[in-house]
Amino acid sequence: MLDDFLIRAILAGLGVVMATGALGSFVVWRRMAYFGDSTSHAAVLGVALSFAFQAPVYLGTLAVALAMALIVTRLTARGQSADTVLGVLAHSALALGLVAASFVPGLRTGLDAFLFGDILVVSRWDLVWIWGGAALVLGLLIWRWQRLVTASVNEELAMAAGIDPARERLILSLALAVVVAIAIRIVGALLISAMLIIPAAAARGFSATPEQMAGSATLIGAISVLAGLGASLWLGSPAGSSIIAVSAGIYALSLACYRKS
Repeated sequence: MLDDFLIRAILAGLGVVMATGALGSFVVWRRMAYFGDSTSHAAVLGVALSFAFQAPVYLGTLAVALAMALIVTRLTARGQSADTVLGVLAHSALALGLVAASFVPGLRTGLDAFLFGDILVVSRWDLVWIWGGAALVLGLLIWRWQRLVTASVNEELAMAAGIDPARERLILSLALAVVVAIAIRIVGALLISAMLIIPAAAARGFSATPEQMAGSATLIGAISVLAGLGASLWLGSPAGSSIIAVSAGIYALSLACYRKS
C-alpha cells in the first residue's frame, strides 16, 4: 500500500507533466529554452516576496513569472536583443530574490526546497494549484494549437494566414509563467527548464507530427516522474533531481535509437 505522501507526489508530478509535455514541444520548436530558464530563475524573487508578505508561494511566483514574460515581450518588441534582455532580467531577478530571501526569517534555510524542489512534501492544497494550473495551460494550448503550430513553423506563413506571431509568442510566454509557478515545488527553480526541454527533445527524434511529439513528451515525462520517484526512494537521492536524471537517461537512449534507425 502506497503511503499518502507518495500518492500526492505522484499526482503532483503527473499534473505538471500534463502541461510540460505539450508546452515543452513549443519551447523546443521555437528555441525558447533560455526564456524558460530565465523565467524559472526569476521565480525565486517571487518566493521571497511571498514569504515577506505572507502570501501563497504560488501567487508570488506566478506574479513575478508573468511580469517577467510581459517585460521580455515588451522589450524585445522594441528591438532589444532577446538573449541580452533575458540574461539581464533573469540574473537580476535571481540576485534580488536571493538578497530578499536573506532578510526573510526562516527562508534562507528553506530556500533549497524552492531551488531544487521537494515533491515529497506536496500537500492536497498544492495539488489543487498544480492540477488547476496544468488544466489552464493545457486548455489554452488546445484552444490555440493550430495557430501556435503555424506560427512556430513559419512566421511569414502565419502572417499570410492572418495569425499574429507576436500574440502567439506572448501566449506561450504566459503559459510558461504558469508552468513555472506550479512546478517550482516539484523540481525547483533551477530544474524547471529541464522538465520542459528534455522530454520534448527525447520525443522529437521519433515523432512524425506535432501532436505525436506533444503526446510522446507527455508520456516520457510521466515515466520520468514514476521512475524518478522510485529511484529517489530506493537510493535516497533528491526526488526532483532524480526525475530529471531519468528524463536525461531516456533522452540519451532516444539518441542511440535514432542513430541506429
